[in-house]
Amino acid sequence: MLSNALQTLFSSPVFLACVSSWLCAQFIKTIIKLFSGNIHSLGEMFELLFWRTGSMPSSHSSITACLCTTIGYRSGLDSDVFVLSLVFFLITIRDAVGVRRANGRQARRLNEIGEILKEKGLYDDFKKLKEVNGHSPMEAFVGILLGFFIGIAFCVL
Repeated sequence: MLSNALQTLFSSPVFLACVSSWLCAQFIKTIIKLFSGNIHSLGEMFELLFWRTGSMPSSHSSITACLCTTIGYRSGLDSDVFVLSLVFFLITIRDAVGVRRANGRQARRLNEIGEILKEKGLYDDFKKLKEVNGHSPMEAFVGILLGFFIGIAFCVL
């Protein structure tokens, strides 16, 4: 039973389109960083290729745009599942561009303040906050376009 479910999942055009969209966005992101000289080790390259967030293009935007596109194409724009995927897409984009980006900026500034306080001996137990990378509107927009076109390609071909 489990093997049938996995076989169905891995043969689903919606699933395959979404995975392809995510991998393509991560690959493009890695190539951009590689050519700009921002990758300093093989480990860093693999982390960026498969996991790291932030930068151009947004893989979050790409995968949710692809999901929304393929579901809209296959199930129709008036289907409940398309509306669900559209709402999921909008929340994801808003989070990537707004909330996560603002949190990353705040964490960066708090880390700067913490380091200053630590240097002055006012706060010895300072531990850096994780700086989450959000996306600029352009990074999200390029991710959306990438996901849309990959979704269309999987539906049409």
